[in-house]
Amino acid sequence: MKKEYEPLFTPWKIGKVEIKNRIVMCSMGGTSIFGWMEPNHFDKEAANFLLERAKNNVGLILPGIAPIRDPMGGRWLYQNKGKFTALKSYMEEFHKTGAKLFIQLTAGFGRAMAVNDIMVKMAKNKVLGFLGKPIFDMDFILASASATPNRWADGVYSRPFTVEEIHEIVEAFAKTARLCMEAGVDGIEIHAVHEGYTLDQFALKYTNQRTDAYGGSLENRYRFAAEIVQAIKKACGADFPVSLRYSVVSKTKGFRQGALPGEEDYVEAGRDMEESREAAKFLQDAGYDMLNCDNGTYDAWYWAHPPAYMPFNCNLDYVTALKDSVDIPLVCAGRMRPADGAAAIAAGKLDAMGVARQFLTDPQWVTKLMEDREEDIKPCICCHNACFTMAHYEGVANDQDLMDALHMARCALNPETMQSRKYKLEKAASPKKVAVIGGGIGGMESALVLAARGHQVTLYEKSGQLGGVFIQAAAPSYKEKDRELIQWYRRAVEKAGIDVQLHTEIKDAATLQADAIIVATGAVPKKPPIPGLEHGIEATEFLGGRKVGEKVVIIGGGLTGCEIAYDLLLQGKKPVVVEMKNDLIAAKGVCLANSSFLREMLAWKGTPVYLGASVLEIRKDGVAIQDKDGKAVDIPCDSVILSVGYAPNPLSPASGKVHIVGDAKSVGNLRTVIWRAWDVCMKI
Repeated sequence: MKKEYEPLFTPWKIGKVEIKNRIVMCSMGGTSIFGWMEPNHFDKEAANFLLERAKNNVGLILPGIAPIRDPMGGRWLYQNKGKFTALKSYMEEFHKTGAKLFIQLTAGFGRAMAVNDIMVKMAKNKVLGFLGKPIFDMDFILASASATPNRWADGVYSRPFTVEEIHEIVEAFAKTARLCMEAGVDGIEIHAVHEGYTLDQFALKYTNQRTDAYGGSLENRYRFAAEIVQAIKKACGADFPVSLRYSVVSKTKGFRQGALPGEEDYVEAGRDMEESREAAKFLQDAGYDMLNCDNGTYDAWYWAHPPAYMPFNCNLDYVTALKDSVDIPLVCAGRMRPADGAAAIAAGKLDAMGVARQFLTDPQWVTKLMEDREEDIKPCICCHNACFTMAHYEGVANDQDLMDALHMARCALNPETMQSRKYKLEKAASPKKVAVIGGGIGGMESALVLAARGHQVTLYEKSGQLGGVFIQAAAPSYKEKDRELIQWYRRAVEKAGIDVQLHTEIKDAATLQADAIIVATGAVPKKPPIPGLEHGIEATEFLGGRKVGEKVVIIGGGLTGCEIAYDLLLQGKKPVVVEMKNDLIAAKGVCLANSSFLREMLAWKGTPVYLGASVLEIRKDGVAIQDKDGKAVDIPCDSVILSVGYAPNPLSPASGKVHIVGDAKSVGNLRTVIWRAWDVCMKI
């Protein structure tokens, strides 16, 4: 192990419970050990997921949130006694690893609930809401401190919890915590005065307009959270540790308005640093034994779920600023780099480092860090393509597929994560000679899966390096982890002993002497019938290094177009975005944390955006468009970048022994590319 990492591997205490090292696996939606949707369900997939990470040297593990009241069916968690019987047996096995486990309990979501179209109809229509109440009681699920607008859906409001309901919830926390303690759990984490969930909606001034004992003063707004820890300590004893998930600063301007990194001249609608210091001390005095920290709310979601555009260690300075206000341990999460976390711990500014999504991508990353094998760690690239696909754009609430909603915490880069029954590597009964055409991510992933199963693989790539179009996709300055991923793949292919033939273009798959052929030849840019199209350059050309002028019109406001616009801003240039839809990044699968950052960044930087627009002509010196009102607009510019999508470009059609993967099959993202490679290569 490198000396700089040694502070991460020293023991520490939460209350009287000793943790063997200072790496905390933070809670992620989808990893709840208690199934949400049916009574007495113990989620074995999540349990195995957590156990594998515990065996790989994590100090403290926090499973996904467990709602104190089941969203489906409305039973209180403490009424589902079968879950705790299973938990007790599990904890006996878990503790053999030397790790500790705190169950994270939540009071709910309130206005942060990512409602889909069906839920919106139930919330707005009293008849539908009444009929659906035995399944989804939207009146309770959406309830909050006050009547506030939902983050995701227009016209949906939360109704205020009654004082009697608050007392009932507090009692439920105490009863559930007691059952967890009796099952052998090491502690409880309360979710949360954090991220704008229900308890935070009580704590923050812009979401709490109450005039009773739970509104107004700081003590009143944080009273709900204080009463919960006090009730747990009364039920479980003073020595049973209780952590609190805590957002130091809300970074929020108002409803659906976040404050971006570097944006300092805004009025904080939620918790600012001054209040945070006072609140942290109040919560410590109420009985909390640790604060597990980051920043943000659902209105500024990119702080709590940082995409690649956010800085590394984006929350660290805010968390360490609390150190003089409290005596209890502080944990910081949010794109934390081990070296920086270790340095903060060594300096006494922090007690532990919180990490979440990296555990989805590589369950062994802590072990690899300890064994000085950093180059073998498969990096999380913060894409949210599988772990958090809640997409939102103008006119659409949460545009998320049902299977994604039911099965979160999966990983675009690692299909085995939380899908161990579907995706598994098993040796082939009859090893074959397999040719893979195309050395992009789809081709490399296919080659690795095939080699792991015992097949003899030859990988053909027409260029002089592996990586394909992802080399261009990883070009922007903020895509460091994408570039690390390419290097990881190249090393993995070399270590697997795969025969790689560079500078070898295959024009006819039939010429290959192979038992099976994988075609991973990617996609080609679409060519819309726009006059003057030849004056534009493709997105991949720009990302590949082609120079552009100062003022650049980007045709296409999807994810790639907006990422290019952000890259141009970082270069000091002046982008303009033209998009035919009524919002930027109006597509499924792009997490709101990612899309809201880009939308808000372009708006903050004053980037002109034309929505509902069509391109009439591209010239050398500008672009003519028709805006959403039907008005012709001329946009002078120095360069035009085309980002209007791609079409599959398979070398050969699928046949008995020819299989098509990646964008050559259907244009998507890394998740579709990698999972498709497994779908095909597990069956050969």
